[in-house]
Amino acid sequence: MRATDPMSPASSSSSTPLLSVRDLHVRFGQKEVVHGVSFDIAAGEKLALVGESGSGKTITALSLLRLAGEAELSGQAMFNGRDLLALSEREMRGVRGGDIAMIFQEPMTALNPLMTIGEQIAEVLQLKQALTKQQARDQAIELLASTGIPEPARRAAAFPHQLSGGQRQRAMISMALASKPKLLLADEPTTALDVTLRGQILDLLSDLQRQTGMAVLLITHDLVLVRRFADRVAVMERGLLVEQGAVESVFKHPQHAYTQRLIGSTPVRDVIEVNESVPVTDFAAQVSDLNVSYPVPLAGIKGWFSKGHFDAVKHASFVIPAAQTLGVVGESGSGKSTLAQAMLGLLPFVGEMEISKQHWQQPAQRNTAHNKALRRQVQVVFQDPFSSLSPRLTVEEIVGEGLKVHASQLTEDQRRERVSKMLADVGLTEEQFPGLLSRYPHEFSGGQRQRLAIARALIVEPQVLVLDEPTSALDVTIQQQVLGLLQRLQKEHQLSYLLITHDVAVVRAMAHNVIVMKDGEVLEGGSVREVLDAPRHPYTQKLVAAAQV
Repeated sequence: MRATDPMSPASSSSSTPLLSVRDLHVRFGQKEVVHGVSFDIAAGEKLALVGESGSGKTITALSLLRLAGEAELSGQAMFNGRDLLALSEREMRGVRGGDIAMIFQEPMTALNPLMTIGEQIAEVLQLKQALTKQQARDQAIELLASTGIPEPARRAAAFPHQLSGGQRQRAMISMALASKPKLLLADEPTTALDVTLRGQILDLLSDLQRQTGMAVLLITHDLVLVRRFADRVAVMERGLLVEQGAVESVFKHPQHAYTQRLIGSTPVRDVIEVNESVPVTDFAAQVSDLNVSYPVPLAGIKGWFSKGHFDAVKHASFVIPAAQTLGVVGESGSGKSTLAQAMLGLLPFVGEMEISKQHWQQPAQRNTAHNKALRRQVQVVFQDPFSSLSPRLTVEEIVGEGLKVHASQLTEDQRRERVSKMLADVGLTEEQFPGLLSRYPHEFSGGQRQRLAIARALIVEPQVLVLDEPTSALDVTIQQQVLGLLQRLQKEHQLSYLLITHDVAVVRAMAHNVIVMKDGEVLEGGSVREVLDAPRHPYTQKLVAAAQV
């Protein structure tokens, strides 16, 4: 029987696994969402449970701790000689946060906003290790220090909102490790983090795992992280465990069609290449010495009479040639989203900005006739299609809304005809979705909602499309489909894209040129080949290295 046979759980480190799951079924009412899953984890082993949204990987992990709400569980989950599914609730309280700890996907929602970080870690230590209040406080600071948080004593006194995303995730790890667990369940622990922070968190988990000897179950959809972190991998599709085995074996020789599709879902470059030696004369946008500042309160008595300012974008200059894509990469706080908002005329700015040979009338937010006409030329596709589409409007109303503003002369029938044509152009038709125009966003998948968002942006025939992390909220196979759609639309409509992203692979697939931002400044820029294949700035080198397996 092959090592990648899903019905053949393997344990590479011990003949007696630390955790042995057999024939796990999870049902909510009449709907079964996990179908007979079986796998082992040995002491000190790192197993990755991978799959797209809805595959059942998170509910599988939550079921092990009996945190799946009203779910009906059956099967067996033997941990240290005890069946987790058969323990009483009182016995499970001793297991949760003790022998088995969990790191949740979004630390901001998992941490208590009313308690300091130190208090939350100390609470675990007092409950699980019976330490005194002072001992728990001292130990909490030591745990924060062990995860690499600078000034751990000061950070222990901070509330969650006062820490960065990476620091909050490190605090969550400190809390999980407080009881010295034998098994750590890490549910998408790096999804909300920038690419360099993802690598740091994984390296931290690996170091701590080696030091403590704990086993780790990593739940993720990021295959790059799996190759970098795990010993073995188990692949889930629609509640079924379809394949498992050693990471290198599964990645090099995937047996199941779904695994093959996941591994093959890397962004593919399919753009009209340009001759870099030929000077460009036709520009969709030109920006020179762009500065964007926000007012901030001053400390002390000065704050009573005046305000300071924070420079979010400093002296940025770039061009976007017609029918080409400029990628803007950088970590959170680099200024790339502020740059996008300035391009859209949503923020006041200082400097020169020309879009389709026109300038914003300052302040750019003024809805003058000139600015209104320019807004038609530059549209946007946001990161999360679910939150950017009104749940109260139908598809026809969402996609056709721009026509009411920018093509008010159209009749209702003409508007409906254009909406249907645009939806078909992005791959949504009445044949696929009966009653398409009268449907609401919640009736579509994430990828389909992003197609609606693209249709809404293109319906007014813009010249420039701002793409703000357009695929980061999507699964890898859907991401590939949406990128392919954007590449096709660029060719057919001669569109120019300003692509905001932290994903170097997406930039390689989509962009002709790229600029790298940090702390509001453009550190370097040029063609994709120049910047990503031979980065000059140390920060760019770090970004590129973090994106590689």
